[in-house]
Amino acid sequence: MNENFNPIVIGIAGGTASGKSTLAENIKKEFENQITMISHDSYYKDHRELTFDERKLLNYDHPGAFDTQMLIDHVLALKEGKCIEKPNYSFATHLREDETTTICPNKVIIVDGILIFENKKLRDLMDIKIFVDTDADIRFIRRLERDTKERGRDIDSVINQYLNTVKPMHDEFVEPSKKYADIIVPRGGHNKVALHMIIERIKSILNER
Repeated sequence: MNENFNPIVIGIAGGTASGKSTLAENIKKEFENQITMISHDSYYKDHRELTFDERKLLNYDHPGAFDTQMLIDHVLALKEGKCIEKPNYSFATHLREDETTTICPNKVIIVDGILIFENKKLRDLMDIKIFVDTDADIRFIRRLERDTKERGRDIDSVINQYLNTVKPMHDEFVEPSKKYADIIVPRGGHNKVALHMIIERIKSILNER
């Protein structure tokens, strides 16, 4: 471990399809090879004991759906300059894949996910907490397009999941976690003014270290 290694950990939260990944990718473009990115979505619990039909009925928008402790352990390891074996999760089968992905730390570590501010131990590891705030109707349309085109879902299942779990869990857990954010970015990941401010703040912290 390099004793001088002191990365910046940035958390990017927000509702489903709010533009978290877009914002993270735009930040990454600015800093090129100085950024390591991990998503809470990779840390869904593995329920191989259930059938596929049973797994489809699980609530994937509740904090209990994630192995957040593993993510915490991995962020701590990255902060210490160690590489991790990140799980890979299949949204088509609702299972973790057999192979993992080796992720190594960098000067900036970005963690994104809808519920990353809900857990105190996780958010306490973050130097900058950003909440991407996008209108619910826009988020729903984006999710509908994503899940049908990229994840092989049918329209009815996406709508039912949104009404039964996504929206209720957003109201109960995601929206209240906005109060922990240092920066709230309205209109999603394409807000250029907010992006510029975030980039300048990261540069300032890097220069201080």
